[in-house]
Amino acid sequence: MRVDELHHPTGRVLVVVCDKGEEPISMIGGALHRHALRAGRVTAVGGFREADVGWFDPERDDYRRIPVREQVEVLSLLGDVAARDGEPVLHAHAVLGRSDGSTVGGHLLRAQVWPTLEVIVTEVAPELAKRVDPETGLALIGDPRR
Repeated sequence: MRVDELHHPTGRVLVVVCDKGEEPISMIGGALHRHALRAGRVTAVGGFREADVGWFDPERDDYRRIPVREQVEVLSLLGDVAARDGEPVLHAHAVLGRSDGSTVGGHLLRAQVWPTLEVIVTEVAPELAKRVDPETGLALIGDPRR
């Protein structure tokens, strides 16, 4: 385990409201790029007409897709933003609520917003830039001393 205390008050907050039919990963990614926000925390609520979530399978070195082909509530969308090769990269997980009260969740791979998705991105310390872990190939928050 590693614990680092960081002091970097930036004050920037992006509010991204995705409209009906939009794909949230590309919409949020575009906003991050336009505003040059390369380190942040993401939260969102709203709804999707459909989505693909997944979990990372280390045996396949890829995400296994879980298709969701129904209207769902976005009960929780949490994630982070970090720089990879100087560009902002969104990494988001979602818990989606079905009409029967059951849930499905995982890494958000794609979705279609319906009727809205209200996203808050709060900028954090740039020391949280991600680095590719050679063992997994995943972008992980690295040791800021390296």
